[in-house]
Amino acid sequence: MKVVKPVESGAKKKRQKRNLRNAALLAIGTAGFIAVAAIAPNMFQILGRTGVLAHLKYRNKGVLARLKQKGEIEFEERDGKKYVRLTERGEEALAFGQQKLQLANGKPRKWDRRYRLVMFDVPEKRKKIRERLRFEMEEVGFLRIQDSAWLYPYDCEEFMALLKADLHIGKDVLYAVVEEIENDKWIRKHFGLPSD
Repeated sequence: MKVVKPVESGAKKKRQKRNLRNAALLAIGTAGFIAVAAIAPNMFQILGRTGVLAHLKYRNKGVLARLKQKGEIEFEERDGKKYVRLTERGEEALAFGQQKLQLANGKPRKWDRRYRLVMFDVPEKRKKIRERLRFEMEEVGFLRIQDSAWLYPYDCEEFMALLKADLHIGKDVLYAVVEEIENDKWIRKHFGLPSD
């Protein structure tokens, strides 16, 4: 009999991996050039001591190995100690993560009464990239109004530029600032915007 893996635990593991990756990038990016042995304590400070991180010291090498494999960090040895630094790609990944966090948490006090419309046409052969694009936009709070048309009420041009660069889909994605949408009461309600 085949055992079905619970969806929640799978999603939780993906989130934990992403959090560890982001914490490692932030720890390395903040220090600029850091001894490998110092990364785990910095990650604890960034994420706080939670049950999720109880085994971090054992997972630290795996996180660094994945970051190196993706080309986001590089190692250097000096005086018998191993150091690590962000590569250009790692700096881009860190900037993207910070922009995403800022978008999700830092909404302006006043809405400028414009919508940001993102439309895309990613070919079927790049389905995984299309799914990642949708996931990233949904995670920061975009509203899906059609399959490939998403709305956000605040400036997100920098976030979209970083996302397009990260996914290598610049020509497949259009970003527009829209002054008005007819019958937008449901959209305003969704985003908690003034309804006048």
